[in-house]
Parts: sequence; structure tokens; C-alpha cells
Amino acid sequence: MELFDVYPLYDITPIEALGSWLTDNNGQKYLDLYGGHAVISIGHSHPRYVERIGRQLQKIGFYSNSVQNPLQQRLADRLGSLSGCGDYRLFLCNSGAEANENALKLASFHTGHSRVIAFHNSFHGRTSAAVAATDNPGIVAPLNANHEVVFLPLNRTDLLEHELEKGGVCAVILEGIQGVGGLDSTSPEFYGAASRLCDSHGAVLIADEVQCGFGRSGKFFAYQHSGARPGIISMAKGMGNGFPVGGILIREDIRASHGLLGTTFGGNHLACAAVTAVLEVIESEDLLAHARGMEAYFRERAGEIPEIREVKGKGLMLGLRFDFEVADLRKKLIFEHRIFTGSAKNKNLLRILPALNVQPEELDLLFAALKKELA
Repeated sequence: MELFDVYPLYDITPIEALGSWLTDNNGQKYLDLYGGHAVISIGHSHPRYVERIGRQLQKIGFYSNSVQNPLQQRLADRLGSLSGCGDYRLFLCNSGAEANENALKLASFHTGHSRVIAFHNSFHGRTSAAVAATDNPGIVAPLNANHEVVFLPLNRTDLLEHELEKGGVCAVILEGIQGVGGLDSTSPEFYGAASRLCDSHGAVLIADEVQCGFGRSGKFFAYQHSGARPGIISMAKGMGNGFPVGGILIREDIRASHGLLGTTFGGNHLACAAVTAVLEVIESEDLLAHARGMEAYFRERAGEIPEIREVKGKGLMLGLRFDFEVADLRKKLIFEHRIFTGSAKNKNLLRILPALNVQPEELDLLFAALKKELA
């Protein structure tokens, strides 16, 4: 049986990983500055992460949500304390797309409306409503196109207010930093205005923190760079450091009937152990502050290379913009320098998404490789 052809694959087979490093089946080491799409938040095989999951697996790995699982409440308490969102309620699921799908469904149920406002270059997932709110027609099937979604330019308060005034909007879904779209940031002023406008027009502001959350922006959630108070916060990726898990945080005024949301695997015992380990490491190693410090160091080193026209993003969700398409440069970084980086919708952009505990000397390897290739 053949695998369904979905992804273009590099001829590399990682079999081990530790910290910011991968080792392939030939014993070759690679510096991972992409983290598998921003998933690796505390480094590969972090000892506390391995210990927590292993210890949990020796007790119980899974049972359905038809019984009590105290690990979920303990996780909720720790997440609320560390994130500053203790007055929200937690629903656990399995992925970022599922988190956004449930967020949109809940917003529609709560408001009784169906229109969604999203933004150019957004990416929210590949499930039905999430992909309809994604600005990429190439991955939207006819089945998904039936959703009522309007796309607006980012950071245009006047256009957002005009669209909300038309009525019937259940949700405005917004990334604090656009990932796939090319590292454009939502301005703090726009985020705050979007929060106020949604509240005044009876819509729900959904903060998509799937990629930019869990410390990647230098704050626990990227929306916290503004004065916004979202109705729903979606999260995944770095939340589990590789274990499949997602979730939404729901403001206290947003309600739904029992049975509207549901999941078989969401919030299982191993997922709770994985997320708890991530939270413990973020706190004990002060990774939010470390991410901010590494951003400053990264920008300083990037300033030494004139071919880099702009550093985009915040924290350790960063992009290097050049005046040329970077596909060949990415390949040279992988196959000649053994460094993983990422691409974006903007073909002139390298995405840099390392673990939050990446070290300066590891970032130095990237800039040394760039200097050599750009020379």
C-alpha cells in the first residue's frame, strides 16, 4: 500500500532528537530552527517532558471523557495561573484546526449568527469552517466554500467596524502574528479596537494562538501584547511539544448547551501530562523572558547581514525577508549546513521557529551559514 501523496518530502529521515538537534538514520545531525511548524516549544526530548509522559503511561494512558479525569482540572489551574487567563474555562481537543473549528462553532451558537470576519493571509486550519476562514483558495474544497466568510486587510479598524455594522457576524478570528501568511503582526491598537468592536456589536473575538501562543511571541499569548480581551482563545502546536493536543479558552460570558462540543481523545491522560510538563518547563526555565532575550540577540545578528531587508515577528516567531525568493537558500541551509528553517506564503521569507530554549551559539550557526551563502 502506498501513502497518499500530500506533502513534498525532503530525503531526510530523523530518528532521534534532543534539544534543538535532530539525528537522521545516517548519524548526521541537523540544527532544528523550525520546530516542526512551531510545535517544539521546550526542545526535543526534554527530560521533564519524557519523565512526566513515561510516568503517566505506567499508570493510565487513556480513558474516555465519560469518566472523571482530575488531570484536566490540574492542567486548567496551572494554565490559568501561568497564562493570566484564570477566569476563562478550558475545553481540550486534539489539534489547532479542531480548536478553531470548535471556537467558530461555539461563537455561532452563542450569537445565533453565522457570518465570520477573517483577514488576508490568514491560516486557521484545514477542517471545514477553519479552512473557510483561511485565505488560501487552493486548499478550500467546494464543501468548505459554503461558509459565510469575509476577508479584510489586517490592521484596518475602519473596514472592520464597517463590516461589523452590517450585522449577522458571529466571530472575528485573528492571529496575533500570522504564521503561514508571512509573519505580519496585528498591531496592539488594532487588536484592542477589534476587542471593543466585537463586544459592542455582539460578535466573538477569537484569538488564534495556535502557532503564536504558549510563549512563542515572548508573552504567553500574542494577544497580550495589546489590551484585547478575546471571547475565545484557540491553542495547540507548542502546547504539547509534539504530543497531539489542542484546546480553547472560553470567556465566562460565552455559553453553550451540553453536547455542543465533544471529543473522544481530547484531554486524555497522556495529553494532560504532556501539556503539564510544557507549562512546568516554561515556568521553571523562565522561557518567556528567554524568548524575548533571544529575539533581541537575533535582531542584532541579523543587522550584520545587509541582504536581510527586514526581521518580522516577535519573540521566537521570526522571519527574515530578502529581496529574492529563498527556496534555493533553504535547500542549501538544509543539505549543506544541516539547518532546518521554514517557508511562508511570502516566497522571500525564511521562517525561524526554534525551541524557546534555543541558545545564542545555535543561532550563531544560522547567521554564519547565511553569511557564507550570501557572500
